Amino acid sequence: MNRRDFNSIMAAGLAASLVPSRWTLAQARAPEDLRVDGERLNAHLATLSEIGRNPEGGVSRVAYSDYDRAGRALVLDWMRAAKLEPSIDFAGNIIGRRAGRDATLKPLLFGSHLDSVPHGGNYDGNLGSLAAIEVAQVFAEHNVVTRHPIEVVVWQNEEGGLYGSRAVSGQLTPPELKSVSNSGKTVEEGIAFLGGDVSKLDQVKRRKGDIGCYLELHIEQGGTLEAGKVDIGIVEGIVGIKQWEVTVTGFANHAGTTPMDQRHDALLAAAHFVEMVNRIVRSIPGAQVGTVGRIQAFPGAPNVIPGKVVCTLELRDLADAKVDMMFEKIQAEAKVIGAQNGTQFAYTELHVNFAAPSDPRMRNIIAHSAEALKLSSRVMPSGAGHDAQAMAQIGPMGMIFIPSIGGISHSPKEFSRPLDIVNGANVLLRSVLAADQMFA
Repeated sequence: MNRRDFNSIMAAGLAASLVPSRWTLAQARAPEDLRVDGERLNAHLATLSEIGRNPEGGVSRVAYSDYDRAGRALVLDWMRAAKLEPSIDFAGNIIGRRAGRDATLKPLLFGSHLDSVPHGGNYDGNLGSLAAIEVAQVFAEHNVVTRHPIEVVVWQNEEGGLYGSRAVSGQLTPPELKSVSNSGKTVEEGIAFLGGDVSKLDQVKRRKGDIGCYLELHIEQGGTLEAGKVDIGIVEGIVGIKQWEVTVTGFANHAGTTPMDQRHDALLAAAHFVEMVNRIVRSIPGAQVGTVGRIQAFPGAPNVIPGKVVCTLELRDLADAKVDMMFEKIQAEAKVIGAQNGTQFAYTELHVNFAAPSDPRMRNIIAHSAEALKLSSRVMPSGAGHDAQAMAQIGPMGMIFIPSIGGISHSPKEFSRPLDIVNGANVLLRSVLAADQMFA
């Protein structure tokens, strides 16, 4: 879609054949002139940041906590003010729906999440959720009725593993419901806490083609846009993520009486493992990353040689095949490490998010929306996982990034400028309107 096509699409929104008779220039501005209320959007972000506020200035509004539920209650009120009809599905997601002019068309979904990591920031997820509500409110205030139904979605427990969106895309597995969240509740307990019902999860699943498209606005969570002085990031794809729990088994023994050459030290083997993961991941061309983010030695006494170590391994890349290739290399070298001191490595898969390319049509819509607003943009990958990743399994997906100052995220120091927030919300607004005309 070129710029002329885009402008034609937007102008077509004024044609009598595409709009209800009550939507006239006397009652509403043309779609090209619609803008979000930036002051209201930033005020809503500030209000939400008080729920779960931590001493460092960020939020600790982890999924399934009282703060999470309080934040969701506030969002439900804002959805109603935006003339949406909110409900909580059986997976615990909040869906604010408004009918379109053509009941036969699939809904357009846009939104994000509210839950945070422990000691997190005020923008991750919050921006996309509240900007989506703001877009819906602007539509309501100016009597804009889209062709498609719209659904503003607030997904539950994104930070723990995209549980809400993966339930809708059909990727959530029964064993994952027993996983313990940062709130201390299991996922199934948390879903019930939010008003869902795990016995009816099958009813929330959507098949490929059940949605018109999905759009998500998010902070970049990196420093690329700020460093390049670019206003808008157009996500080309979201990396695949695989996580394993790695258990290194050796032999616990007395630290004072066991000679160095007779030890089966699991922690020593794990230390070599951590270094090896870093070396292998860095040795392969590309932007892939690998992390050992948690490690614990047992029995954990100063005078006992560790007999067991449990750590995590996480690998990310835009190509799932590369993730699998790195894991095979890591497993092979781990066997060599274990043979050196008589230890063994075992792996339990914890979590999988498949790589998700964005739809080229969605990238074009976002690019032309930014251009129409005289905002600079660039195409870029997302190194973090997002609910858009799950939605890409069932429909065309697009993601919009705005700059994160200093590239900081998952921290109380996370910050995006108010102007960037407004810019991103306006790109989202125009993109929703364009997608409404593009997709059947």
